[in-house]
Amino acid sequence: MHRALALQDITLGKDKDYLDESEHANYDRSRLIKDFVPKENSESRRRLPKNDMNYIASSGLLFKDGKKRIDYILVYRKSNIQYDKRNTFEKNLRAEGLMLEKEPAVANTDIMFIKIHIPWDTLCKYAERLNIRMPFRKKSYYTDPRSKSTGSVHNYFRRLKKWMSQNPMVLDKSAFPELEESDCYTGPFSRARIHHFIINNKDTFFSNATRSRIVYHMLQHTKYENGISKVGICKLINNGSYIAAFPPHEGAYKSSHPIKTHGPQNNRHLLYERWARWGMWYKHQPLDLIRLYFGEKIGLYFAWLGWYTGMLIPAALVGLCVFFYGIFTMNASQVSQEICKATEVFMCPLCDKNCSLQRLNDSCIYAKVTYLFDNGGTVFFAIFMAIWATVFLEFWKRRRSTLTYTWDLIEWEEEEETLRPQFEAKYYKMERVNPISGKPEPHQPSSDKVSRLLVSISGIFFMISLVITAVFAVVVYRLVVMEQFASFKWNFIKQHWQFATSAAAVCINFVIIMALNLAYEKIAYLLTNLEYPRTESEWENSFALKMFLFQFVNLNSSIFYIAFFLGRFVGHPGNYNKLFNRWRLEECHPSGCLIDLCLQMGVIMFLKQIWNNFMELGYPLIQNWWSRHKIKRGIQDASIPQWENDWNLQPMNIHGLMDEYLEMVLQFGFTTIFVAAFPLAPLLALLNNIIEIRLDAYKFVTQWRRPLPARATDIGIWYGILEGIGILAVITNAFVIAITSDYIPRFVYEYKYGPCARHFDYGENCLKGYVNNSLSFFDLSELGMGKSGYCRYRDYRSPPWSSRPYEFTLQYWHILAARLAFIIVFEHLVFGIKSFIAYLIPDVPKKLYDRIRREKYLVQEMMYEAELEHLQQQRRKSGHPVHHEWP
Repeated sequence: MHRALALQDITLGKDKDYLDESEHANYDRSRLIKDFVPKENSESRRRLPKNDMNYIASSGLLFKDGKKRIDYILVYRKSNIQYDKRNTFEKNLRAEGLMLEKEPAVANTDIMFIKIHIPWDTLCKYAERLNIRMPFRKKSYYTDPRSKSTGSVHNYFRRLKKWMSQNPMVLDKSAFPELEESDCYTGPFSRARIHHFIINNKDTFFSNATRSRIVYHMLQHTKYENGISKVGICKLINNGSYIAAFPPHEGAYKSSHPIKTHGPQNNRHLLYERWARWGMWYKHQPLDLIRLYFGEKIGLYFAWLGWYTGMLIPAALVGLCVFFYGIFTMNASQVSQEICKATEVFMCPLCDKNCSLQRLNDSCIYAKVTYLFDNGGTVFFAIFMAIWATVFLEFWKRRRSTLTYTWDLIEWEEEEETLRPQFEAKYYKMERVNPISGKPEPHQPSSDKVSRLLVSISGIFFMISLVITAVFAVVVYRLVVMEQFASFKWNFIKQHWQFATSAAAVCINFVIIMALNLAYEKIAYLLTNLEYPRTESEWENSFALKMFLFQFVNLNSSIFYIAFFLGRFVGHPGNYNKLFNRWRLEECHPSGCLIDLCLQMGVIMFLKQIWNNFMELGYPLIQNWWSRHKIKRGIQDASIPQWENDWNLQPMNIHGLMDEYLEMVLQFGFTTIFVAAFPLAPLLALLNNIIEIRLDAYKFVTQWRRPLPARATDIGIWYGILEGIGILAVITNAFVIAITSDYIPRFVYEYKYGPCARHFDYGENCLKGYVNNSLSFFDLSELGMGKSGYCRYRDYRSPPWSSRPYEFTLQYWHILAARLAFIIVFEHLVFGIKSFIAYLIPDVPKKLYDRIRREKYLVQEMMYEAELEHLQQQRRKSGHPVHHEWP
């Protein structure tokens, strides 16, 4: 039996999933599902044809002959004297098969543009060399005969759905072009088997993104001088031979005609109208079109950002409920009531010189605000957020696997990635046979790699120590100025000197954070280049890890200090610990340290998001406006070609998506690590991300030059960083609840020392007397202030009239043991739940897993059938007898 008949039997008899629709396949076509039948209506006529040469010509993205499309643009200044390097480089590009055409700028006579076109033969050669997968057969799906009985039910629900209101968040798909490549089987392109692939038009067979990637590969590996290291467009840009290199946009992003009546002019216009406008803030993102225009790497970023934003909705709602629970029960809180009624309780001075005795009820407002973030829902919310982080990451893996299948990235492996030119130039004399390809390639010796890695690690630790030094400087500042604020002439500052000290320190710390970030970027760049990573993905991962470590420590070190060190080692009245034997260590407010932690997190998170949004959108807007302003007044935008308009835009950040991911990952850390102290963090993150998606979309579509459409299968090293943050969040939240908040002292008092310790009566308040129990006594006569009596301070120490004054009481050790026990139980419980959830949720959905395996099998069979058909056609042409099997 022939293999074709075997395939037919297997498909129709046993497997009920997929079938290839081939001309020679013998099967019942009535069983095929007609999911989409194109109709000749006004909407379909307005759709944008995929890669239509008409709109390419209308946008002016052609050579002067009106036939060759522009795939890439190089820009240089005529006044630059390095014309020899340019001439050699351009000569070698032509030798590689590219076509070049020069054209001067309209608005600046010193600027020259080089338009690059890659012909069909060169495209095929490099597509085969880079193992680019191309479509060769359309997919067709069919139903199980048993499902015919349920067809009427599906039709009924389909008609019923039309009567129901549509989801306003879903985009109108009729406005988008049909993306045929997502419904085709694909395989590595081969010129020897070119007859296998679906080539209706050579001009549109390779997409714009694929053509740009191939041209960029050639630009990166073409020499401009003799010598192994004199290679690549990046080095030519760095030495000033060229000033820019970019793929052109597909046209203007705005039109004088409405898109509803005239349709989109190009994909860029469609993305602006259906994605980048602020009015689309509540709509789902057109991920397939984003991927088509900007490439899979950027498409995955926006898919991850959208998934993260959607997952923040339940977290924000639960956090809001915890916050409102604090508001509604604030007045009923026993602790707040006791503090607000303590008019005769005087607290010991919090500083040595200018501080006086303070009534406990003066901190009534602070006690109520603290209760908003430190109430009965705190522990529940911390556990919820730890589980939420696990669910978010596990379901993202499932979402990623679906996208990689839909975008045909399953077979795209890392070995297809080429070596960095810098790596090849450095180690071209040290070759080793690649165990996968069997070909010799440059190799970095282990000793060289380890030595460079040690130098890089030393640089990382040096920068981290610099951050800790800056935090220590802010701590010293707080100790110095708190005396000044306590003696301030303005009564408001004098009464709230602790709040003023914290607020000023937060602002100064934010300025230091922003200043150090500028230095971090340059240091991380130098250290990463020093390592000589092998591929671009290795370079990006190494650079991203350094930037994350630098900025994470820079952003969170002051928060860790307030959460775990502020007020912990101050001593007690009469025997305070002092820094350098001069400055007394800062104490917490009478209502606790949690209010300082909330202030630190809220201010830094709010200011940093405002600064990031300005730098992402406001700064490019200003720069682009200035570039347009410098253009001569007599020249209108309509007379300037598209590539020159693109040149006037801002280039994408040299680090690609690193800054975008870094901002969101740091926000994820803020949202999860200290969420027990700030339950409104998920809500603030959600509001910011709703703006962030449209801000990034507007920036990519309108304010930036078109980036290189790069490929990727995942979000890279950022997933591992997110997992690490999830683990750290469990630990830090356990410590925040156990150490920073008063949850454990209240718990111990309630069940060991309070009214309910020995017996429990329904309706009795078990926290009655907690505030008085948590404050120790100190004899004022020992301060030398000329006052008698006793003042109170936050601690569990023996009173001055006991046999061992100012020693820790038994209750202190009970609370310490309870804190440690809570940390251990909390961590084990949450980690157990996280592991169980991760085990229950598979990375790839079962149906998708079966589909991938089935399609791999069908691809092999169809390649066999196509080759057999090709051989039979050749035999017919040559007059030889035709066989239905391999000759």
